[in-house]
This record gives sequence, structure tokens and C-alpha cells, in this order.
Amino acid sequence: MRLETERLVLRSWESRDHASLAAVLGDAEVRRFYPTVATPEQTRAQLEFSIEKQAAMGFHFGAAELRSTGQFVGLVGLGYIPEETRAAIRGQPAVEIGWQFDKAFWGQGLAPEGARAWLTYGFETLQLAEVVAFTFVGNLPSQRVMKKIGMMRDADADFEHPRLAPGHPLRSHVVYRIANPALDA
Repeated sequence: MRLETERLVLRSWESRDHASLAAVLGDAEVRRFYPTVATPEQTRAQLEFSIEKQAAMGFHFGAAELRSTGQFVGLVGLGYIPEETRAAIRGQPAVEIGWQFDKAFWGQGLAPEGARAWLTYGFETLQLAEVVAFTFVGNLPSQRVMKKIGMMRDADADFEHPRLAPGHPLRSHVVYRIANPALDA
């Protein structure tokens, strides 16, 4: 799997990505809207899971690197929503889009650029009817990206994340949606 944008190469994970991904997922500022930072072991497990999902499903969140230098900048992509989370969202959507970028690359428009490429792939190649995104209600930077890529907030679908305990400060999530424009006509 490989997609290219003006500034990014979006590709399948490789085992060589572990250290770079661990640095991003282990950064407390990058993970401020997640319950914890990821340990190197958790990152390795996530990487292996993603490689398996890519092989089985044909797509999953993947690596993002700069076209000009090959430098790893983060992750972006589409993924099937786990059943427990899917059941908590109105309409039980199947596929989400998401991203996490190294903070050195924040504010450069790379997340929307990569996400748009993945949406195009999802709609044109995978023929998905809809893609959703969700995040903690206080994660305004991600919500700005969702709006920039054409997603609309669906307040009726907002939910309490089932993987976080009742009362957890990050439990309240907002939902954004975008329909496949080719199927919407």
C-alpha cells in the first residue's frame, strides 16, 4: 500500500518503523488526549497488529513520511473500528480515519494532506459509503483537521468511549462524518 501527496508518502508499516513510531507514541504532548503514552513494547504490539490488519484487510493506519527526505513524520490512515467502540456510536460506522504526527511537524498542514489522500482512496478504491472520525471532546486540533477535510460534526453520535472507565476525564468523544460524494449524488 502506497499513496503519495504533494509532500507525503503514505505507506504500509515496516519493522524498521518501530523506533520512529515509538518516539511519537511515547511523547506525552503528542498523546495528551490519550489515557497514556505508549511504551516501546506497546508500540511494537501496535505495529505488528497494524501489519496484520494491512495484510488481512488490504488497508490500515500506516506510516507517513516526507517525500523530499523520507523522514518519518507520523501515522495516518483508515482502520476498521473495533466492535466495542463501533457499538457505542450511532449508526455503528465501520471505518474511521485518524492521525498522530510528531510534534515537530504540527501546524504544517500535513495531517489534512495525508487524511485527504486516505479519504480519496477510501471512497474511490474501497468504495466506502462513509468514514467517521472521533476524538476526545477537548481535542480541538484534531477537530480542526476533521473540519478541514470536509467532515461534519454529528453531535447526535457523540459517545462515552467504552474502553475508558466511567468518570475518566477523556471519556467524552465527539464524532465527525463524511459521506462518499460519488454515492451521495
